[in-house]
Amino acid sequence: MGLEQLIEQCKKNDAKAQSQIYKLYASKLFSLSLKYSRNHAEAEDNLQDAFVTIFKKIGQFENKGSLEGWMKRVTINTALQRYRTTGVFNIVGEEHIEDTVVEIDDDDLKMDFLLKIIQDLPDKYRLVFNLYAMDDYSHKEISEMLDISIGTSKSNLARARQILKQKIEDHQKAQPKHSNGQ
Repeated sequence: MGLEQLIEQCKKNDAKAQSQIYKLYASKLFSLSLKYSRNHAEAEDNLQDAFVTIFKKIGQFENKGSLEGWMKRVTINTALQRYRTTGVFNIVGEEHIEDTVVEIDDDDLKMDFLLKIIQDLPDKYRLVFNLYAMDDYSHKEISEMLDISIGTSKSNLARARQILKQKIEDHQKAQPKHSNGQ
């Protein structure tokens, strides 16, 4: 069964088609969900909620653009909705924070370490960082998605970069130096 047929069957609440769509996209969407979550369990919850929304609203997908792109947007919005309801962004000031460039000197810096330090960021910083740096949203788009000002988006991104830079520097200092002469 082709993708278009699967979509049409999902629109009719066909459980087999839904299962196939889930199997095709769950791992990609889980990776995306993990970026916006504090931990593995929260990512699983967000993924589950995203698929519930996807199957409930699949009738709104009109085959314009890719199904995967539409599902990614639903997954991101599902994760963000969790934070909108908790008031994560209500206390953020718009103070100017100098932009920070994160330079990674360690070729051995592991992806799981990077994911962990991103997940450890406070929610307001992690969400803006992921939307801007990882998923290429503009500050204007982020401000609309999170119902914050553009200045708050820029401030949160700068603060996230500062925190990540410090954690990477601390990690690199803690690593034993390898000598090529031995």
